[in-house]
Amino acid sequence: MEHLSQFRTALRHFINFKQKQKFEKLVKIRRDQSNLPISQYSSHILSAVGAHQVVIIAGDTGCGKSTQVPQYLLGAGYGKVACTQPRRIACISLAKRVGFETLKEHGTEIAYQVRFEGSKSPATKILFLTEGLLLRQLQTDPLLSWYEVLIVDEVHERHIHGDFLLGILHGLVYRRPDLKLILMSATINIQLFSGYFDDAPVIKVPGRLYPIDLEYVPLPSTCLGPRDKVKRSDRLDPKPYLQVLRRIDEQYPANERGDMLVFLSGMNEIASLMEEVKTYAQQTHRWIVLALHSALSIEEQDKVFDVSPDGIRKCILSTNIAETSITIDGIRFVVDSGKVKEMSYDSQAKMRRLQEFWISRASAEQRKGRAGRTGPGVCYRMYSDSDYDSFSEYSTPEIMRVPLDSLVLQLTALGVSDVRKFPFIEPPSLSNIETSLAFLKEQGALYWNERLTPIGRMLAQLPVDIVVGKMLIMGTLFHVIEPVLTMAAALSVQSPFSRVPLGQNDITVARRPLESEHGDPFTLLNAFEEWVELKGSGGSTSSHQWCRRRGLEQQRFYEMAKLRQQFQEILQEHGLLGDRGGGMRRRGRGERLTDEQLTGLRQARKRHRTENRKRKMLRMDEEGGAQSDSEEVHSGTAELRDLEFKLFHNLSDLQEASALRQSFSLRDLNVLKLVVCSGLYPQLAISDDCNSYRKDSDQVFHTKSKQFVVLHPTSVFATNPEYIDPGQRKSKGSTQPELLSYVDLLETNKPYLVNSMRAPALQTLTLFSQNIDTNSDCTRLVVEEWLELKFVEASSGQQVVSCIQTLRNTWSSMLEAKLESSMKRGESERDYRLEKKVSALEELLASKLAEFLDGVFSYSLSQLSSVAKTHLYKGPPDVTATTPTKTDSSSSVSFVSSESKPHPLKGGWIIQEYLTYDCLLEEGLAAARSDNYLRRVWSCPTCGKTLVISLAEQLQHQASCLVQPQTDEGEQLEEAASAALTRDYHCPVCGETKRLSSIGILKHKRMHAQQQQQGTGQ
Repeated sequence: MEHLSQFRTALRHFINFKQKQKFEKLVKIRRDQSNLPISQYSSHILSAVGAHQVVIIAGDTGCGKSTQVPQYLLGAGYGKVACTQPRRIACISLAKRVGFETLKEHGTEIAYQVRFEGSKSPATKILFLTEGLLLRQLQTDPLLSWYEVLIVDEVHERHIHGDFLLGILHGLVYRRPDLKLILMSATINIQLFSGYFDDAPVIKVPGRLYPIDLEYVPLPSTCLGPRDKVKRSDRLDPKPYLQVLRRIDEQYPANERGDMLVFLSGMNEIASLMEEVKTYAQQTHRWIVLALHSALSIEEQDKVFDVSPDGIRKCILSTNIAETSITIDGIRFVVDSGKVKEMSYDSQAKMRRLQEFWISRASAEQRKGRAGRTGPGVCYRMYSDSDYDSFSEYSTPEIMRVPLDSLVLQLTALGVSDVRKFPFIEPPSLSNIETSLAFLKEQGALYWNERLTPIGRMLAQLPVDIVVGKMLIMGTLFHVIEPVLTMAAALSVQSPFSRVPLGQNDITVARRPLESEHGDPFTLLNAFEEWVELKGSGGSTSSHQWCRRRGLEQQRFYEMAKLRQQFQEILQEHGLLGDRGGGMRRRGRGERLTDEQLTGLRQARKRHRTENRKRKMLRMDEEGGAQSDSEEVHSGTAELRDLEFKLFHNLSDLQEASALRQSFSLRDLNVLKLVVCSGLYPQLAISDDCNSYRKDSDQVFHTKSKQFVVLHPTSVFATNPEYIDPGQRKSKGSTQPELLSYVDLLETNKPYLVNSMRAPALQTLTLFSQNIDTNSDCTRLVVEEWLELKFVEASSGQQVVSCIQTLRNTWSSMLEAKLESSMKRGESERDYRLEKKVSALEELLASKLAEFLDGVFSYSLSQLSSVAKTHLYKGPPDVTATTPTKTDSSSSVSFVSSESKPHPLKGGWIIQEYLTYDCLLEEGLAAARSDNYLRRVWSCPTCGKTLVISLAEQLQHQASCLVQPQTDEGEQLEEAASAALTRDYHCPVCGETKRLSSIGILKHKRMHAQQQQQGTGQ
């Protein structure tokens, strides 16, 4: 009993100690909160929110708006508050801070939700999430009914998602009078935002900044170029930055706290300066050098919040991510380069440009303010005061300088009838909107009346670029969906391949087995499959060690796995995968998990939360960088991610999919390439004739819209140019010309092809081109008025033209049927007739595509010269000429059927929307061979009929003739095949519009002719 009494006493003392400790912590938190400038405005803010639907809070740096306003709302009884941020790192750090201040467990009442991860639960009351994620929620919940209050933070940054969201909310506040909307920013064009929301009230909150000494340190080369663009010749000179470090070391004692934040324009500049600063840090032992940008893993980003040892300062080299999105305590010195890299889009070249610009005055003030958050500070501006005066007041909104394809598609999916009239706060140019509408129509996402097509509806639900989304949809038509899912996911996240430091050749050697001769998407596929195999093998080598030896970022593989699963679920929900899986069978959280698994998951999450609450101490590594004071600091995070991956992903299915892909034949690989190209087209490049294919020189390519582009340095083809050397391919027996298909065309210091892949030239061009022109005997094909294919034998060219008509008709028919079938799968009675039709068309397309891929055609491929383009076409036909008939044997065009039409500009005859026959001028003595106009006996390999026709009549017949799939449902499939070739026909005689096949149109015309003859006879 005495021992029990002593234990109770000890337990009581321990509980009292913990309560006292918690109380002291709470007192300190409340004291710090009351010292924030915004605390004096809490009642004013709540009164304004109660009285008005929209409130604007313009709070200066350090006022506490981002952390305190959500807490004021929670305390006032608002239970469902969403706070959007432009960047994921801000969502995570703010959720942690607010959770700490409210003494709640992180992930319960205070949570965050970003792409691929989050801590939201049914108990969540305050949710920090990205703008893009809230826009996605609008698709399933157009009224955002789950939320009582929406806070849009950092609205001054004017990201495209932010402006899009404001436009949606502008209309939503009228449909939901109960919804409260709060706009917050540090630097804001108050009149613009207030006027946009019908003169919404504005609450101005001063910042809590300590005195900041401002010094201008202009660089000798500093000068403003046109439109505030930094001249390309400017390069980062590390010397001025090192001089600032030396000045700080000389003027401020080491025992005085105060870290440095350096604002640079981009990751390359950070990497360049980091090498020099690390060398200085090694010499002085006074600095720990850290990087901060969006491409880093969360663990690496979190290091900037850790504490440095006594006598050592942190030197944080950051992009503008630290300008407003996150706050780092302890910053005393700010070095502002005055520059930022922004992405723009050149619609003529179809190329993105990452260019360096001077920042705005608003951004300069934001950067300066970071030096005075926790005490007096110093801001060093690496430009002159006159430069500052010439800066623009605010940055150019992103919506004014980027392509609007995805935005226009999302607006249409949300039911906006005319996107041109959407109430943007500052509308983009009408020409940019029209360009995006035209692109979406070309991709089959919109009808001519700008309504969503079934493909467009699917694309709007896929959280990726349109080209990658289309690749996924096309991948469901063949049995290659497994690798397509992985490729699409890999191309939608940042590359796991980190930059290899100079001198670390062991990383380059370790990566070599992953490299694919087929291109970068296949290299990414190899890396993911190897990582999955390692995860499932249970060997002694951990996936973390495997990634580290190869310079790979494991976080990207987790992101790929999650995104791959998301794609698979969306396609499965829409019936596009049929009864097949996609390599991943999602296991809902908490579903089908054993008690042991649930216990392990809870324990891992608890350890993860415990680690995040620890005060982490940095220590300097041998190179001047940062190491954690314990290797176990991030072990909880790694353990949690690994456990979640194994619990919520089916590893055996992933490994099985990998094994299946590795057994692919060359034909299978080419089918996979064509599926990828179907989404990426027309992003193709042809090699320059003068390429050396040596590692010590750039390999030059040409696209239709941009000449003289080079391979990105990270491309597998840049490090292994022999993969794309035609001479090397010929030595291996491959004589067919190839092109490079690419995901992105990006200009930094040079125009680069990003994520490129080898593609069979003939098949890619003829299957996906919107514009194919031929001469009279089809020995010449011109594609997109850009590339010319010359066949040695006329029969080869004619065979190709014949084959592509069958393939393209079947492909289009099958896609329509599959989408129709997918829409009916949710009905109570399944349409088995339609499903059989889809299955038969799948087999037919696979068979015909295999024949086309296996075909060997002797032809040459070249880019048309500027001179050749001016003398390419025969020109418009005689306007007095009527459509000739088959009885006009004296005419040179007597072979063209009565439903063919002459092309009004090129000449020749329109056989299909994408195919114009005999419009090219003949070369030299080959002009107008008469045998192309003579009829001959010909048996159609498609329908089996024997006809006496000319070449053009043969092509016309093949345009309206589709192979009938060999099934027991012959009659039904014949109807399906005929339906695939029907089109809208408006009869000028009876005035009716009917959907008829080519033969049906002829029969309809014959009917009217007979009626007319009968009438005349009477």
